[in-house]
Amino acid sequence: MGDFYTEQLVKRQKASSTTLIKAILIILTVLSVVLIFMIPFGIIGPVIMIALDVFLFRSMDVEYEYLFVNGSLDIDKIMAKSRRKNMFSMEMTDLEMMAPSGSPELRPYQGLKGIDYSSGMPGADTYELIVVNNGEKKKIIFEPNKTVCEGLKMLAPRKVFCK
Repeated sequence: MGDFYTEQLVKRQKASSTTLIKAILIILTVLSVVLIFMIPFGIIGPVIMIALDVFLFRSMDVEYEYLFVNGSLDIDKIMAKSRRKNMFSMEMTDLEMMAPSGSPELRPYQGLKGIDYSSGMPGADTYELIVVNNGEKKKIIFEPNKTVCEGLKMLAPRKVFCK
């Protein structure tokens, strides 16, 4: 009866490099179609390019799902709203600290390289999780909503700093 469950979906912002890659792929596909008229076996090029376009365009559409259930936080990567991959899991016993990005509480952990599971939007309210897993410290950057943040704080009030 006292179970705590919440989930949040965060859409990853498309980077300018993603738009550039898509434009280059479309140009290469059009050029491969033109090659059909110059090379007798040129039909293979457009077929390969169209398959590559479909595969890469779908993998560039990314969302992250944060699932917090009774002290367990899972972050899944959802590609093209069809494929799901678990990127990160932790239990509350692994948590060393959670605070808003740039806060003074995180100064001792500045040297850690972070893995970003946020939307990537400028000005977003991101938080950093410092987790100890198998004796190794990891920094996870994510964008929890108020419910996820309060759920974490409820289970570890001295380790979690919310805005």
